[in-house]
Amino acid sequence: MKQKIAFALVMGIVTTGIISFVLIGINLGWPHLHLGIWLKSWCIAYLIVIPAILLIGPLIEKLVHILLPKK
Repeated sequence: MKQKIAFALVMGIVTTGIISFVLIGINLGWPHLHLGIWLKSWCIAYLIVIPAILLIGPLIEKLVHILLPKK
């Protein structure tokens, strides 16, 4: 269980950081991409994605095992 939580925390940092950076750049334009705006967006996204990974992740894992059973 500790590994799943650690994975969710690290994966959340990486994915929300990349996605928030790119989406702000696309929506506001690269010249308007400020560190403060990006960090605020990143923090909000991170707070949303960690519970989502921990709650929805096991359900998706079960679905994948059903759709793609080991042979």
